[in-house]
Amino acid sequence: MKNPLPALFGVILLATPLATTAQQFGDFTYTSDGLAITITGYTGPTGPVTIPYAVAGLAVTHIGDNAFSANPNLTSVTIPSSVNNIGVAAFWHSYNLTSVTIPDSVTRIGHDAFFNCPLTNVTIPNSITSIADGTFSECRLVSVTIPSSVTNVGSYAFYNCARLITVTIPSTVTSIGDGAFVGCTSLISVTIPSSVTNIGSQSFLGCTSLVAITVDPANPSCSSLDGVLFNKNQTTLIQFPGGKVGSYPIPSSVTNIMDYAFYGCASLTNVIIPGSVSNIVDGAFYLCTGLTSTTIPNSVTSIGHDAFYNCTSLRNISIPGSVTSIGYQAFYNCTNLNKITIPGTVTNLGNYAFRNCPSLNRVFFMRNAPGVDSGVFYDASNVTVYYLPGATGWSATFAGRPAVLWNPLMQTSGPNFGAGPVGFGFDITGTTNIPIVVEATTNQANGAWVPLQSLNLTNGLFHFNDPEWIGHPARLYRIRSP
Repeated sequence: MKNPLPALFGVILLATPLATTAQQFGDFTYTSDGLAITITGYTGPTGPVTIPYAVAGLAVTHIGDNAFSANPNLTSVTIPSSVNNIGVAAFWHSYNLTSVTIPDSVTRIGHDAFFNCPLTNVTIPNSITSIADGTFSECRLVSVTIPSSVTNVGSYAFYNCARLITVTIPSTVTSIGDGAFVGCTSLISVTIPSSVTNIGSQSFLGCTSLVAITVDPANPSCSSLDGVLFNKNQTTLIQFPGGKVGSYPIPSSVTNIMDYAFYGCASLTNVIIPGSVSNIVDGAFYLCTGLTSTTIPNSVTSIGHDAFYNCTSLRNISIPGSVTSIGYQAFYNCTNLNKITIPGTVTNLGNYAFRNCPSLNRVFFMRNAPGVDSGVFYDASNVTVYYLPGATGWSATFAGRPAVLWNPLMQTSGPNFGAGPVGFGFDITGTTNIPIVVEATTNQANGAWVPLQSLNLTNGLFHFNDPEWIGHPARLYRIRSP
């Protein structure tokens, strides 16, 4: 299965080149350059740890890279005011560390410094100007106040902080990195100040409780409408809040939807896509498990890979004749999807496009057989493929599934055609057991077609009878696929 989230932070647990050989001070190892001390490790017992202010008459100014990495003995850490630098991954994966005191003397915290530490609360001092990539990734933070000294929030800085309820972004921040708040499943709302001119891709992906993203109207680069994040002129939909409920009509100003813009929106039930949109992008509705329907306009030419991945409530979807490409795994694990029609314009049907769709039993192709990989219907064992008369490239099977000619024909002559004592009737012939729907209208130009009967053409023959025909000044009939 393809994962939309990039692999995160391959931390290499290597010590920084040392100025001198590591020495021991109580439970700590350290190095010295003759001017200051760098703490490089801790060998003491389980419990709270206070890092010394000075060793051998020299101030402790640095906590070295990886100094406390994967150390199960730390439960809390107090950092002295002599320290100005916390190194890369210094507390990486210290899985019992629940609290840390960072003094105002610290001006730099290295990337991944507190990765996967179960911190519930942390105060970021006003001396910090940048929150580095992955700094608090996988922590258990309940709330975060970013100080006004900070101008940059790095990529994946708060990745998967699942208990994070509130976050305050000050007006000094100009940049929010890629995936900065990915997976913060308890985050309810976010306000983006006017100072932010750059928002990285998928910054709020998988924030399943997020109901509103609010942007200061004075922001020059982005905007919000009804809690949804857009670029400034609202031609690009950047992020739909993961906790927003119900049906959503995308504004007609939108021409572009960002990849994974609706990722994990489990309470979204319907989306109306305007005619201004030309592509359904990669992962657009990935994990929208509550999505039952969507309207795809004739302007759309492609459906990207993983576009409706794991949309388990989606039952039917109409693909317009403008679409030429359906991507890899586009409808993977759409477990309630029961039928689909592939227009003749489609020349590229991606592998595993309908993988693990156990309810899918009817796929109608409108023209010649497209070239596909054998796995397009993998684990969709109930599929029967139907094709039209005159189409080429078809055989008894298609991508490992039965392929059947769909050729129902109304017989307009013979003894069974015409008005009778119980209504107007005619015979329908065609391939045995093909599914059909008989519809009628009173106005071919602009009248509504009303379904009268759905059936399988048992033994290739069915006599249809309409007892209500006499009540209409005119009655026209047609047959369509169900």
